[in-house]
Order: sequence, then C-alpha cells, then structure tokens
Amino acid sequence: MDPVEVVLGGLEALIDYVAYHVLTCLIPAFLLAGAIVTFLSRDVIVRYLGAESRKYVSFPLASVAGTFIAACSCTVIPIASGLYKRGSSIGPAFIILWVTPAANILALTYTGAILGLDMAVVRLAAAILTATIVGLAMSSVFRREEASRRASSYTSRAGGRVVEPKGLLLMVLLAATLLVPNYAGGLSLHEALPAYVYLGNPYVFKVEAFLILLSATLIYAYRSLDEGEVYSWLREAWWFVKTIFPLLLLGVFIVGVVGKLLPRGVVEPYLGGSSLLSCFLATLIGALSYFATMTEAPFVRMLMGLGMGKGPALGLLLAGPGESLPNWLAIAKMFGARKAVTYVLVTILISTVAAYVAGNTIWT
Repeated sequence: MDPVEVVLGGLEALIDYVAYHVLTCLIPAFLLAGAIVTFLSRDVIVRYLGAESRKYVSFPLASVAGTFIAACSCTVIPIASGLYKRGSSIGPAFIILWVTPAANILALTYTGAILGLDMAVVRLAAAILTATIVGLAMSSVFRREEASRRASSYTSRAGGRVVEPKGLLLMVLLAATLLVPNYAGGLSLHEALPAYVYLGNPYVFKVEAFLILLSATLIYAYRSLDEGEVYSWLREAWWFVKTIFPLLLLGVFIVGVVGKLLPRGVVEPYLGGSSLLSCFLATLIGALSYFATMTEAPFVRMLMGLGMGKGPALGLLLAGPGESLPNWLAIAKMFGARKAVTYVLVTILISTVAAYVAGNTIWT
C-alpha cells in the first residue's frame, strides 16, 4: 500500500476525532475533572470510594454512577483520574473507567434498539461482571500501593459537606454540558425541531446545545466564583488537558493507520460462530479500535450481517467502546504502565470469556 495513503488514513481519523469529539466531549470532560479536583470534598471521596471503604459499598456505587455517564473510552479518563487524584481507591476508579463507556444507559438503549433486548441485557450483565472483577483485580494487584495511599490520606469520620453549594452547581452544569448534547443527539430530539434550527445536520444540533449549556456554565462561574477558585479550577483542568490530550491524538492517528493497513477480508472470516478464538479476536479488535459512544452497535450489526457470531459480537460491544489504543496510552500516562497493562489484560480476558460463555449458552 502507498505510504501516503497510510498516513492519510491516520490524518483522516485524527481530523474526524478533533471535529466530532473534542468540542462536545473532551472540553466539558476536562472542565468537569478540574471541578471535581477543586471543589469535591476529599474526605467524602475517601470515605465512600477510598481504600478504607467497604467494597460492597464502593464497587456498586462506582458501577451505578458509571452507567449514567454517556462518555467514550477517552472522555471518561479525565473523570476517573480526577476522582483517583482526589482520593478514590484504584478499584472504584477503574470500575468507572470501564462501566461508563461499556454500559452507559444511552449505549444500552441504542444496543437494544439495533441488536435486540437480549443483547442489551447480556451486555449490561457482562459489563458489570467485568467491572467487578476489574475492581477486585486492581485492588489486589496494587494492594501495597493502596495501603501507602491510605496511610498518607487520613480522613476524619466527622460529618461535613460533600461540596459547597456553588461548587456543586458548577459540577451539575458541567455534567449537563457533557451529557445533554450526547443524550439529545442519541434520542434524536432534533427531529422535533424545524430543520433550519440545526441546518439539517444533527451534529449542529449537538454543538448548539453544547454552546448554550457551556455559556450558561461560564456565566454562572463568572458571577459565583471568586478569582482564586476560578484559577484553581482552570489550572486543574489544564493539567488534565496537557497530560492526556496529546496521547489521545497520537493513539487516534495510529488507529487510523492500522485501519488502512488491515484488510477487511482477512478479519471477517475469523469472526463467525462463537469459538474461543473468534471471541478473543473480536474482543482484541474492539480493544484496539476507537468507538465513539453509540457507534459500536451499528458497526456490530454490519459485521453480524457479514456472518459474525453473537459471541464475538458481545466481545466487540464490551471492549469496543470500553477500550481503545488512545485509551491505553492515556491510562498509562495517568495511572502508570503497570496499572494500564493489568487493566487491559484483565478486561480483554474477562470480556473474551463472557462472550464465549454467552455465545455458547444463551445463543446456542
């Protein structure tokens, strides 16, 4: 293949990513992560999600929270790392890192509409099971490091506010800025409006919703926060941007290059049936590829039309939105290479097993 075409494939992926995901996804995610670090009470995070909290409380809490955040594998990294930086233990942080893209309500709803209710239910169950095992594995493998963090992060048991009211409202507005455009786009709310409002383009509707919410958030911040609070918030947000964003761009470029080099005709014949190999290959392909929220379901439906089995389809639905090469690089930067490798290996292994078991029991 012409090297120029290969490079252009990477650039096309990069342009698409910047055009469709940076504005409405990453910018509010970085701002929300900065607000979490600045305004959310460290004592409360440590109490409910920290190393001393009981796993039967912190793990379900992280899983439930993750299902309500419609975010891709890259957008969730600033949020999870912000909680970890603020005092969450490694188990709940990585549960949110996995559940949010793999099993959020919007993605599950769309999966049910595209692939059937059975696939959506099995996807949710498999994602929660994988998240629980991920949390247990990360807590076990890095227990010494967690013990060290616990010793250095004393928290009182006295009551106290989780967050000051003005900080809470800021985080609510930022969460709305992140989630509402994606939910509105996914639910096709633009169809209820005249076409001229969004120029006949659903993405324009998402951008308009984002700009309205962001403007309201910035006006509120200007009127309610003092100069020091604004500086601390934006400083923390900028730290996440400069740490994560360059690696996301590099990863997206590499995925685009690989997509050009990998012939579709070689991949598809190996995804038929629900053998252990086909489930593993589908999971691995999903873990390497980047899928924006909700784009995995149409892609899987297309592959199923070409003969892919339901087991591999489940593996791709789990690992596809849950991980990506850009996601790997950013996790390694934020949490360390050992944690990234452990997380990737555990999620691929459990997703493969879940896909194989479901493919050979539920969909025989």
